[in-house]
Amino acid sequence: MAKFTDYNLRPEIYQALKAIHFNQPTPVQERMIPVILQGRSVVGQSQTGSGKTHAFLIPIFEKINVESSTVQTIITTPSRELAMQIQLAAKQIAQQFPEDHQPKIGYYVGGTDKSRQASQLEHGQPQLVIGTPGRILDLYKNGALNIHTAHSLVIDEADMTLDGGFLPDVDAIAGALPADLQMMVFSATIPQKLQPFLKKYLNNPIVEEIPSQTVIANTIENLLVGTKGKSKDEVVYNLLTMGNPYMALVFTNTKERAKELAGYLRKQGLKVAEIHGNIQPRERKRTMAAIQRLDYQYVVATDLAARGIDIPGVDLVINDGIPSELEFFVHRVGRTGRNGQPGTAITIYNPDEEDRVAAVEKMGIEFQPRNYSQGELKEGIDRRRRVQRNRSTVKLDPTMIGMVKKKKKHVKPGYKRQIKKAIAKDARFKKRVADREELRANRKAKKQAADKVRGK
Repeated sequence: MAKFTDYNLRPEIYQALKAIHFNQPTPVQERMIPVILQGRSVVGQSQTGSGKTHAFLIPIFEKINVESSTVQTIITTPSRELAMQIQLAAKQIAQQFPEDHQPKIGYYVGGTDKSRQASQLEHGQPQLVIGTPGRILDLYKNGALNIHTAHSLVIDEADMTLDGGFLPDVDAIAGALPADLQMMVFSATIPQKLQPFLKKYLNNPIVEEIPSQTVIANTIENLLVGTKGKSKDEVVYNLLTMGNPYMALVFTNTKERAKELAGYLRKQGLKVAEIHGNIQPRERKRTMAAIQRLDYQYVVATDLAARGIDIPGVDLVINDGIPSELEFFVHRVGRTGRNGQPGTAITIYNPDEEDRVAAVEKMGIEFQPRNYSQGELKEGIDRRRRVQRNRSTVKLDPTMIGMVKKKKKHVKPGYKRQIKKAIAKDARFKKRVADREELRANRKAKKQAADKVRGK
């Protein structure tokens, strides 16, 4: 089993790892850190919560030249929240360096003061750039950010970058960098539409797909709770307050629902933070900072927060229903049970959501049924316990269907036998018809073949 000490890193990095209680590398870190340290370009595919962020941050800080006041590495992310999370993780490592030699980190995302950022860049360039592709590209085009000196580029959550329409901006950034660029692409999935971009910039990269033992981490207890006639608002409140979670994250499918649920929970006396698209960027930034400081115990969010954002200490995730895009279920649940720690995920469903639950199960995800009763969750009965009786696969025509229905209405001795005989008779008739049609077709084909021969 690999250890971080196997990599012969700077003392400052070991101090940082100790501070965040990283005792040994995760599988993606174990495979990626050595090859990134060698300067190779990489494509890393791994499930959410697997430690991708430190898989690239550790070698970046190992190789950073604190004596050079130039941009050396660029990290692009598809969302402001993810950029903030990476920035916080990077700062945590940078702070372990001597005060007069701390790497300078530039954080550039949309919704912030661009002119102020440009003015600050006049006084010096950062060694590490973290931000969203659009803002980084804007600052470069304006002549404020000198990205052309960078020798490495990280594209984090590449599939989200593609889905969000940010790939052209990333392409423009990559095109401005040196030809011997080291590119690091990390993602939960590698879509086919991403392949042309990868072929354009990656020359013989190391490709690592880190398979998960299960669809979701085995440290997560995945529970399913029905509403049993209660409102989802009430069920969510009961689940949040039946214990005392360190940090609980509740996911909703829409911004409107997030606002509605957060309002209900506040009326019940809970201090709740909201993260969704209707929250203005500055307010969202303040909220995220407050969450990082653990000012909130309960957070209601849309899927905006389901990818990439590492809210510390989440030990309870509640799904206020099944997400419309099923893949987000895994990303939601992956907010807990991180770094080998235990976590609980609870999905609430109404009777009319049975099909959605079944669709999640088809992904290979298993639920443990639970019932909420008297302030605690008790063992539930598997909703799939009723085995459907086998039905005849013979397709009946309308006449036969009518006969069956008629026989069922007027029950007489031997009616089941009569129905079976009628079905068999109908099947024999249809077979004879099919045989005659096949015979005619064969004769027609032979005649056409003979006509062609005579025509020659």
